[in-house]
Amino acid sequence: MWLDAYSSDVFQAFSSPHLVWIGIIAAVVWLLFVLRHQIRSRDKLRAWLRWLLAAILLASEVCLQCWYIQQQVWDASRTLPLELCSITLLLSSVMLMTRSRLLYQFLFFAGIAGALQAVVTPNLAYDFPHFRFIQFFVAHAAIILASLYMTWVEGCRPTWKSIGLAMLFLNGCALIVWIADLLLDANYMFLRGKPDTPSLLDLLGPYPYYILAEEAVAFMFFSCMLLLFKLLSGKRESASEEITA
Repeated sequence: MWLDAYSSDVFQAFSSPHLVWIGIIAAVVWLLFVLRHQIRSRDKLRAWLRWLLAAILLASEVCLQCWYIQQQVWDASRTLPLELCSITLLLSSVMLMTRSRLLYQFLFFAGIAGALQAVVTPNLAYDFPHFRFIQFFVAHAAIILASLYMTWVEGCRPTWKSIGLAMLFLNGCALIVWIADLLLDANYMFLRGKPDTPSLLDLLGPYPYYILAEEAVAFMFFSCMLLLFKLLSGKRESASEEITA
């Protein structure tokens, strides 16, 4: 039953399994933050973790595509990796393998924000312990961890310029995906309609106005992320100066 594409176990938002997985992701993020100095100071450990995260990202997408085929539900209009989180997943694996600071400028914002929104309000049909449930949360956790790894271990830093690059990249992706939607009669990135399950898009008005509202929300969210990052970084630097004084 855990692989059945027609399973009757329907996902329920903020159910016990959902909250447990949110807690697991939060705990792993906290652990990465706590151990960041130890990881950074050990070259082999740093490389091992970087490649492990990249492998998890790629494996999660490969396994998902294999599941679609095995269950005979693969459909170009629904199962191609053209959702924002699928795009950021693949780019996150490339970022980790190449340690690309250019990709980081986009993924720190779009990757973390998109995956975080997906974790809190999943567009998901299957409940735990279905394969799709586990794959969904593992993949989105890895997207978040990839950018945090680059920040806390590799020393990358987001800037105000990063927000501009992220917005340009996001709109470029949307344009390409919108063309694909028209050609495939699809609705990737929800550019032709809202998802069937509850999401933050429900608060942004009807189609197509919610797409314009998304632009403003994304810019505000990215700005808040950067301000929070600078605030926390400033506090850590002040604390370090006090200790060494």
